Amino acid sequence: MKSSYQDLKVWGKSMELVEIVYQLTMDLPHEEIYGLTSQMRRCAVSIPSNIAEGSQRGSNKDFSYFLRVARGSSAELQTQLLIADRLGYIKNDLVFTKSRNLLTEVRKMLSGLHASL
Repeated sequence: MKSSYQDLKVWGKSMELVEIVYQLTMDLPHEEIYGLTSQMRRCAVSIPSNIAEGSQRGSNKDFSYFLRVARGSSAELQTQLLIADRLGYIKNDLVFTKSRNLLTEVRKMLSGLHASL
């Protein structure tokens, strides 16, 4: 049986985002393994992790806080994607575009869920 957070569309979309970010960062230069690669992956993982944790805390106030943290992580990830692109590290334009579009969708869904609490 699934936990309630696994039924949230935003959690599912953010899990897809994690997969895409991992795929995208595989092509970053090796010297970025402890820099952008690590940071982008941690931010991506933080989004569904905070949605899950917040939803299980038992109060809307706590959930609201963790949704704000997830949104902050999404803003960090958005910035890091742009940095990687500006530095010419992005090799797969299709995956980059998909990651940016999915991130935009996740950010909107986080805002909508937060507003509904």
